[in-house]
Amino acid sequence: MKTITALFICILMATSQLNAQDAHPIIKTDSLREVIITSTRIDLPFKDNSRTINIITSADIKNSAAVTISDVLQQVAGVDVRRRGTGGSQADLFIRGGGFDQTLLLIDGIKMDDAQTGHHTLNAALPLEVIERIEIIKGPAARIFGQNAFTGAINIVTKTTLDNSVSATIETGSFGQLNGSVTVGSELENSTHLLHVGRMTSEGYTDNTDYDNSSYFLKGTFNKNKQAIEMISMFSERKFGAENFYTTNPTFKEYEETQNSLIAFTTKFQSEKLKIQPRIYWKRNQDIFLLRRFEPEFFRNIHVSNKIGAEANASYTSKLGITGFGIDMSKTYLRSNNLGQRQRFMTTLFLEHRFQFVDNRLDITPGVAMTYFSDFKFNAFPGLDIGFDITNNLKAYGNIGFTYRIPTYTDLYYTDPGTLGNENLEPEEAFAQEIGVKYNAQNFRTSLSVFNRDATNLIDFIRPNSTEDVYTATNIAEVNTKGLEFDASYSFKLNDFNQTLAFGYAYLEDDILEQNEELSRYALNTLKHHFTTRLSTKLFKNIRQNIIYKYAERTTGQTYNVWDASVVITLKQVEFSITANNIFNADYIESGFTPMPPSNVLFGLRYKFL
Repeated sequence: MKTITALFICILMATSQLNAQDAHPIIKTDSLREVIITSTRIDLPFKDNSRTINIITSADIKNSAAVTISDVLQQVAGVDVRRRGTGGSQADLFIRGGGFDQTLLLIDGIKMDDAQTGHHTLNAALPLEVIERIEIIKGPAARIFGQNAFTGAINIVTKTTLDNSVSATIETGSFGQLNGSVTVGSELENSTHLLHVGRMTSEGYTDNTDYDNSSYFLKGTFNKNKQAIEMISMFSERKFGAENFYTTNPTFKEYEETQNSLIAFTTKFQSEKLKIQPRIYWKRNQDIFLLRRFEPEFFRNIHVSNKIGAEANASYTSKLGITGFGIDMSKTYLRSNNLGQRQRFMTTLFLEHRFQFVDNRLDITPGVAMTYFSDFKFNAFPGLDIGFDITNNLKAYGNIGFTYRIPTYTDLYYTDPGTLGNENLEPEEAFAQEIGVKYNAQNFRTSLSVFNRDATNLIDFIRPNSTEDVYTATNIAEVNTKGLEFDASYSFKLNDFNQTLAFGYAYLEDDILEQNEELSRYALNTLKHHFTTRLSTKLFKNIRQNIIYKYAERTTGQTYNVWDASVVITLKQVEFSITANNIFNADYIESGFTPMPPSNVLFGLRYKFL
C-alpha cells in the first residue's frame, strides 16, 4: 500500500514540468444536455427525459481508473456490481436492490437477457475502447423494454467510428496481469468499420483465481450513402478459476468457462414525421462449470442457450405529440445436462405517447408493454411518466409502473445436492413509484429522487426447517423497497484546464414481509448506504489525474471504503497510464464467499499509429 501511494506521488512530481497538447479534454457538463437517449422508441435529449437516467460518457470512462465495465458501473450510486475477483470474469448486476435476474442489459438497444440465469448478464460486457456512452435507466422499465427490466436497465451505446485510426495497448501489473488489445477504425466512401481484439490474463491474487479472457468486436455500417445497414458482432470467452464462488468447501477447486456472442443487423427508414427501425439478431451463451477443476467427472454443468429475435421500433410525430410503438419477437432454445432441453417463444407489443401541454413545459407519457410467453401466457405492464419544466434548467418528474419477471430456467429446473428448482413457480410482480427533480446548467448538474417498490411472488430458495439442507425455489417473498438517490457533477477551470468533481449517494431500505429469514436463501445483501465520488483533475497540459472513492454499507452490516486512482501522461502519439486499485488495502467481500483483491497496480502503454 505504501509503495503504491509513494509511486503516485513520485509520478506527479516527475512529470510536473512536461508540456504537450491537451489530447483528452474532460467533457463539459453542458454537453450532456443534448445527448439523445436512444434506448427508447421516443428519442429525447437527456435533459427532457422524465425518468432517473445516469449517463456515463467515454470521457468519464477514461477518467474512471477502471479496466472493465464492471469497474465503471460500480461508481454509480444505486448500481450494485458484485464482483468475484478481477478482470470482469464473473460479476452480478443489481439496480436499486433488485436481484441479478431483475436488471436488463442492452447493447445498442439489443436485449442481452439470458433465459438460463441472470448470472450471465455481464458476460456480454464490452471492452471499454468501443463504448461511446452508457445509459442507466433506473426504476420500473417494463413498459419500455418488457420483462427482465424489473428494477431498471442499462444500455451500452457503442462508437460509430474512430475515423481512420489504429491503436494498440499493452498493460502489466500485480498478480501477473498481462493485457493487450488492438483497435482499428476505418472510414471509407460508402462504409464505416470499427474492429477491436483484446485479451486479459492474470495468475490470480489467491489460489485458483487466475483468468484468461478474450474479446472480439466488429461494427460496420454499409451502404451508408443510400439505405444504411448497421452490423454489430461480438464474441467473448472467459476461462477462470472460481475459488469459493458458490461454496466454502476447501477440497473444491471450482472452475468456469463462458462464451457469449451476438450478431445483429439494423437499418432505419425515416421521413419528416415517421421513423421505423427494424432489426434481426442472434445471441448465444455457453457456460461450463466444474466443481473440481481437475476432476471434471466429479460434477460438471454444461448449458448452451440461443436466442433468435426480430424487432421493429417506430415513432410518429403529429400535432398531438410523439407516438412510439413497436414489436419484439424472439425464440429461446436451451440445451443443458442439468436443466434439460427447453424452448420459449415471446412476443411483445409496445405502445406509448408523449403529450405536451402548458407551452411544452408539461409532458405526460403513458405507455404499455403487452407480452405473450409460450409457457407463461399473456401479461401487460402499464406505466406513466410525468415531467414539468419549472425553469429551462430545472425539471420535476415522476413515474409509476407495473413490472414483471418470469422465472429463469435455473429457478424452474436446477438441481444439485443442496438446491431444487420448482417448475410450478409463478412470475414475480411489482408496482413501483418515483418522484424526483433534476437541474442541468452549463457546468453543473444534479438530481434527487425518492422511490418505492412493492414486490410480490418474489422467488426465494427456502427450506422447511433449520435442520434441512435442501433449499427449494418457492414464491414466498414479499418485499417493500424504498430509498433515495442523489447525484451531482461540477465542471470548472483551474489554470485554464478542465476539472470535474462528481459524487453520488444512494440510500435503500428493504423489508421482507411474512418470511422466516433463517429458512431463506433470498439474499437481501443490498447496499443500504452507497457513496461514490470522482475527482478528475488536469494541472498540466499533458497529465491528468483521477481519484475515485467508494463507501458501501450493506444490509448485512458489512462496511468498506475503497480508493482507486490513475495518472495518464500523453506525449503526442504515446499514452502512459498507471492505475491503482484498492490503494489502502481494504478487506471486503462483494458477493458470495470470495474476498476482493488487495491493493494492486497496473501499468499501461497505448500507441496510436494513425
